Amino acid sequence: MYARILGFAAVATCLAMPVFAAVTLGDAAGSYTISPAGSSIRFSIGKLGGGGFDGAFARFKGSIRIDNSDVGRSRVNITIFPESVGTGQSRIDAFLRSDAVFDAANNPEIQFRSTSVKRTGETSALVTGRLTARGKTFPEKFTAELSGLKAGTIKFHVTGKVLRSRYGMDVGTPIYSNVVHFDMTLTGKRS
Repeated sequence: MYARILGFAAVATCLAMPVFAAVTLGDAAGSYTISPAGSSIRFSIGKLGGGGFDGAFARFKGSIRIDNSDVGRSRVNITIFPESVGTGQSRIDAFLRSDAVFDAANNPEIQFRSTSVKRTGETSALVTGRLTARGKTFPEKFTAELSGLKAGTIKFHVTGKVLRSRYGMDVGTPIYSNVVHFDMTLTGKRS
């Protein structure tokens, strides 16, 4: 769910490329559709005393638009389908889909819509946006690093942290951390 935010960060990364880089911003400008085949949205939650669990979302979609003339006007939109969550442990997966966490039956989508993209380095950017999960919307930030551009395909590595309590998903705290760490690879195909 927080992964959507990370996807938006990916757009920011592309916009962060300098003119002297191997790939210029002009080369990356355009619209892209996120391809699930070359992408992944992973997360981890720590546990008091060590351990915790890792998971991923199998279904998501999104788009990236990189504005060559004004990086700040670039946009990232990501939708995650929480019923696709997987941890490799069926009992945990069912619990995460339940009304105690994602409430996937009543809230079938988690959405991230970027509101700003700010260049932070030659190939990096900070993407700020609004994350909506379980009917609650809050501003969130993700960092994005451009990791490739070739033949109409762009790739970003996106990371960020989200407090799950903001979205009514704080069951298990403080034994399980309130902080969800996201680590995403987003691959976009030029539209």
